[in-house]
Parts: sequence; structure tokens; C-alpha cells
Amino acid sequence: MAPILGASLVRAVAKTMNETETTFQAFVEALHAFITEDPNICIELGVEKNLDRLPNRSRSTDQAYIERCDLLLAQSREIDVTSLSADEALDLDLARQLLEYEKHSLCYRFNGRTMLDQCPMAAEDISYGIFSLFVDDPRSAERRLADILGRVDGIPEYLETLLARLDTPVKRWVEIDLESVKELPGLLSTIVDWADRAQWDQIAQLKDAVQVAGQALEAYSVKLADMPTTTRMHMAREDAEKLVALKGIELGFEALHEMAVEFLDETNTIIEELRGKLAGKYGLDEGINAKELQHYLHNQFAVSAPGSDLNEILDYYSGEREKVLAFVQQRDLFPIPADQDMEILRTPSFMVPTIPAGAMQPPAPFREGKKISQVLITLSESLRDEHTRLSIPGMMIHEGIPGHHLHLASVAMNPSVVRRHYHAADQSEGWTTMLEDYMLDMGYMGDLTDEARFIWKYDIARIGARVAIDLFFMTGDKAFLDVGIDCDLSSNDPFVAAGNLLEAVTGFVDERVRGEINWYSQVRGYPLSYLTGNRLVWQLKRDMQNKMKGKLEGIELDRSFHRAFLACGDMPMSFMRRKFVEDGLVEP
Repeated sequence: MAPILGASLVRAVAKTMNETETTFQAFVEALHAFITEDPNICIELGVEKNLDRLPNRSRSTDQAYIERCDLLLAQSREIDVTSLSADEALDLDLARQLLEYEKHSLCYRFNGRTMLDQCPMAAEDISYGIFSLFVDDPRSAERRLADILGRVDGIPEYLETLLARLDTPVKRWVEIDLESVKELPGLLSTIVDWADRAQWDQIAQLKDAVQVAGQALEAYSVKLADMPTTTRMHMAREDAEKLVALKGIELGFEALHEMAVEFLDETNTIIEELRGKLAGKYGLDEGINAKELQHYLHNQFAVSAPGSDLNEILDYYSGEREKVLAFVQQRDLFPIPADQDMEILRTPSFMVPTIPAGAMQPPAPFREGKKISQVLITLSESLRDEHTRLSIPGMMIHEGIPGHHLHLASVAMNPSVVRRHYHAADQSEGWTTMLEDYMLDMGYMGDLTDEARFIWKYDIARIGARVAIDLFFMTGDKAFLDVGIDCDLSSNDPFVAAGNLLEAVTGFVDERVRGEINWYSQVRGYPLSYLTGNRLVWQLKRDMQNKMKGKLEGIELDRSFHRAFLACGDMPMSFMRRKFVEDGLVEP
């Protein structure tokens, strides 16, 4: 998202940094000030400024942002690198890569236009901040409501600016935004009810602003639906390769594709072995296929009956969270900070189109006090079968402790400002997907290990498909979808072809397939990070095992690896390897 930093502030920062020798600390302070001019990023980071505003999506804002990235990059080159510690030098390289990535994300074009010219994000831009202020802000109701009022007041102008820049947007992205925007009045109504209960003295102004915003949202939806659209969303290969490289991923596209093919072949072999074993255990026809066995196990281990209150599933998640935590603490497998917590919430309706199963809103790294995450669980009748006594433990391991919540709560406590600003998908997703196998190997599921491994492997096969689909969505090269899976790839509609592959690999229901594909298409380079990170995390651990052989092994090596990993902060796996080498944990 493009921060809004005034030209006068840019000049002031430049003047201050140029008057004396540029120091690393001055550069980091300038970087932090720059990034935290964006209102939504301030909410994400827990920085108390600009909270009563919406982002500005004008093209002029983008251009100013690019110029400010260039200014900071120039300042970074004035720093005397020889005066830096190893950690400072790593942070400097991280900061430069972050700035280059942000620049490239705004500059690359397809269909002759930028991503933001073709991807309406009104629902996300508007809902994110308002929802976060509502559920994830420790300040008083009065202060939060005042900031929400400012944001609601800004909705008409925001929408007008957005419409002015949209130019022949991508058809599916229009559908996603329209589907989500229609849920926003419900969110705003909830805010009004909250203000009413709190007896807020500006309730009348809020109600008026909500009414005006509702009218603006209706007009926006009509205008957006009437816009000419395109189905083409692919970018130039060189732009795609640069985007992925600037995420810190050093593998080429052919190597990534080959990795996906190998992973799916290995995973399908495990699934087939478990299929035969479980068919015998449950007295099923030995010819039962994997999809049929998946359905059977969903029914056998259901946590709620069809038609019952879906919120019962959230109660089961909460209970599972406590079980996982107890298992981890009893064995002292991971360092768990005391000042952290996690909430489990149902995914709000306006987020459902792009959160097909679950997601985690990480702790705000610059907010004082307890580091709290929100785990969002997407529930619907058609998705009921995906929340079972076998699948829920995997979800809690992935999203909670020892997964995303533990990792990102640790990041939020890291002393490095740069690492608290960075988000490395391959590190984050590699950690969580590694843990799914690790916790099974440690015996968490007990007598149901085979059943859980079958379900989890069937589900995690998605990360192989994600590599193929991500590469295809970015480049338009349908050859990337050929990963040895028997399915229909003939459609000229990229969403249909990609959806057919995902369904064939995972057995997901249509609703989840659509949500997954929607998300992949808009977060270029992120979906392939899961498998890439998984492979790199396991390789890093094996390399540490080799380095420590005879000195540290078994559970003690596991504990040491987990401590070192979580202490690093947020960075791509290529940077993490550099850190492990510098700390003497792996060979160069």
C-alpha cells in the first residue's frame, strides 16, 4: 500500500540526513517514518497516527511514493557499511530489498497499465482499518470510534479517487470487490450499534456519515459493474521474475515448477500408501479412492452435525488450541513468550471471498503491551466437512502456536525495526507448513496419526498446486499448470483452468476452490512461497543437524533450531541462511 508522505517531509528528511554523514540509525528512522504514513499500515503495525484516514489511491500518490523510495535508497548508499555490525548490515540489505520490491510492485505493467489501475480494492481498503479498530485496538471506545468516524467520512472521496484511476479492470477482480463491497453496510451497521451501546456522544454524526457512505458505496458498485473489463491479467516474464526475486526467492521459474512436480509426486505417494492402510483399518473397499476416503473421514470425525450452529465449530477450535499449547509446553519444544495471546474469530462476511479457509491477523509489532493475534476461521454449510477432529488440529498448529501466531508474536518483540516492518512469506509459510509434519512426527495426534497425516497431506498438496497456479497467473504460460495431475486444463479462462487443477489436487469443494483462486490471483508471488519456504526451512534444519552432529542432536537440536529461527525476526529464507552462517549454526 502506498504511504502518503508530504513532499515537505521528504525534503526535511533529506536535508537532515544530508547535513551530516548518513547514519544507519537515521536511515532506519526515516524508513519507519515513511512507511507509517499509510493509514492502514499504521493500523497493521500499531502506530498511533493517521488512524482516522483512508489510503489515497491516486496515481499521483503512487508516483510520489516511488520517488520517496528512490530517495531512501539513495540515502542508504551513503551509509558507511564498514561501520555496521553483521545484524545492521543484514538489516540494511533487507531495507533496500523492501524498498525495491515496493517500487517494482507499483511500476510493473500488464495490459499497458499498473496493477492498481486494474484491481479495485475498495472493500479491503475500507474494511480492514474499520474492522481492526473495532476488534483489535486496546484504546478506549471513544478514541476508536472517533478514528472510525474519520474513515467513514472519507469513504465518498476515497471511492471517487479510486474510480478515477481504474481503467479496464480485470473481470474477476471486479467480481471480488463487488461481492465484498455489498457486505460493508453490515460492518458499518455493527459499528453504529456499538457506538449506540457505548452511548458515544457523536453517534448522530456517525449515523449521518454511514448513510452518506452507504449511498456512495451503492453508486460505486453501479459504476464499477458498468466498467469495461478484461480477462487478461498476465505480466511480462521478466517482471514476474523480478517480483519473485525481490521477495528473496532465488530459484528460477523452471526450478520452482520442477519442485512442485516432485512435491506432488511425493505427496501423492504418501497419500496412496495411507489410503490403502486406512481402508484396511476401517474395513472399507480396498479400491476406495483418496477423495472417497477423505469424505468418509470427514463424516467419521465431524465435530458438528449438518444444519447445526456453525459457531459450535469455533468452540472446538478453542479447545484444540489449549490441547496443542499443553502438548508443546509439556515437552518444551518451543520458546513461548509470556506476553502474548490469541483470539479465534469467525471470518467476517466481507473477507470471505479471499479467505477460503482461515487466516491470521498478526500482532501489531509497534504497539506496546501484549502481542495479540486474531485467527479468522471461514465457516459455511458447504465448508462444514473441512472442520473436523482431524483437520482442526492442523489448522491450529498452522495458524496458532507453534505456527503463525508464535512466529509473528516473536517477530513483534524483535529489537530490529527493519525486521518488524518486513514480511517474508517464504519464511512465515515455510515455518508453518514444516510444523504440520513435525508435530505429527512428535506424536501429537496419537492413535489418529495416520488419519491426520492422510487428511493433512491431502490438504497440503495445495501448496504444490499453488506454485503452478502462481507461475501461470503471473506469466500466462499454461505449461506451468502441467504438474503430472490428470485434470482438464483446456479452458481459455485462467480461473477455470487453475481451479480444475486445484480441485483435482485437493478435493476442495467449489466454494473453497473459488476463494483460493481469487486470493492467488491478487497476491502475485505469495502462493509459491509456501512450498518454496517449506523446502528451504527443512534444508536449513538438515544443514544445522550436519553442523551440530555429535554436539547437539535429537530433541535438543530441535529446541535449538526453533529458538534460533524465532529469534531472527522477519526475513526471507535466503537472508535467514546468511544469519545462521554468521551465527555459526550452518556451514557457508
